Amino acid sequence: MQNKLQNLYQECIQELKNMGIDMQNKEIIGNIDITIAAKASKRYGCCKQENPDKQYKTIKKIGGHKIIHYEKYQDHHIQISSWVMNLNQAIIKNTILHELIHCIPYCNNHGKEFKKYANYINQKLGYHITTKGNKKQDYEKSNLCYEEKETYSYKIQCQKCEQIIYRKRFNPKNINKYRCGKCQGKLKLLEINHNKLEKI
Repeated sequence: MQNKLQNLYQECIQELKNMGIDMQNKEIIGNIDITIAAKASKRYGCCKQENPDKQYKTIKKIGGHKIIHYEKYQDHHIQISSWVMNLNQAIIKNTILHELIHCIPYCNNHGKEFKKYANYINQKLGYHITTKGNKKQDYEKSNLCYEEKETYSYKIQCQKCEQIIYRKRFNPKNINKYRCGKCQGKLKLLEINHNKLEKI
């Protein structure tokens, strides 16, 4: 499985290089390694970052607090969840590319710069990189059986795109503060699974 991941990772690196994004430029990007996540996780993958470049430090004042944020890091550790490796090749590469974008300066969140690169790669290479994946849809595309496990506490729906969202932790009192990650629509609470309810 690790060999398969490395091969697909190298394909992604080459595809990006062919369109002018050199992920092997250590001066701009830093060092990247990629592995299968050791622990089972619902998420597709993650990019853990270390050794911030202090020239890219920003300080925001929120209330009486200063929050230091770095826009560039020297070391990036990408982890892909093992269940993702069972999906079709295009979805695995889509996940790898999503995490690679996070390695680019100013892209370590899902803000404007991340979306700019995601849209550019999608247009040029035909991928479907978004800020959040759809596990059920990706299982179906991979001809795999998908069953939603009854481990959620809250079942929520977007009022705009009608996407169903399952959450273990969610504060219904603050539902008006949350937005759909897909379309930014308002959310409504459909169901509380009292058997699986966790303390917030």
